[in-house]
Parts: sequence; structure tokens; C-alpha cells
Amino acid sequence: MQPDYNIAIWTAVGHIPVGKVATYGQIARLAGFPNSARAVGRALAILPSDTRIPWHRVINAKGQISFPIASEKFKEQALRLTSEGILIKQGKISLTLFGWEL
Repeated sequence: MQPDYNIAIWTAVGHIPVGKVATYGQIARLAGFPNSARAVGRALAILPSDTRIPWHRVINAKGQISFPIASEKFKEQALRLTSEGILIKQGKISLTLFGWEL
């Protein structure tokens, strides 16, 4: 991926408000790459651990965290989301209640 591509994705993620989530597909569209939802995950994966970009607000189209459920990253993302008031019920987040409307 080209750096400009990553910057566009990171900028889009940076606009997700506290207490809201967006899907990989939404971020891809907002960044100007509507058919590149998987690339959003790749761009987020290379963020440094001390980033201020709210990567944790990006979830899959099913309303779920994409990390394996027992992984440390899953736990970290779930903790960050719940600390913002986002309810995770039976492993899912309601896009109706918490989805960011663009």
C-alpha cells in the first residue's frame, strides 16, 4: 500500500466520534477506496502501539470485533469500546445504536 492510502484511512478513522463505531467498509468508502475494506485492516495493523488514532472504533460489518475472541487485542478493543459506553452483547455491537452515521 502507498503511504497516501494509509493516511486517508487513518484520517477517516480519526473522525469516528467517541461512543460510535464504523465498519471497515464505511471507512474504506470515506477514505475514497470503496472496494478496499480489507485494506483498512491492513492500514490499522501497522499503527504504532501508542497511536492516538481510535482504531478500536472500527468493527466488521456483522457488528463484531474482528480479532479472535480470546486474544489480547480482542480484550483491549472490547475494553476501549465499553469504556466509551459502547455495549457489547453476546459478542456483538448494535450498529443501529452505536453505528456512526456518515
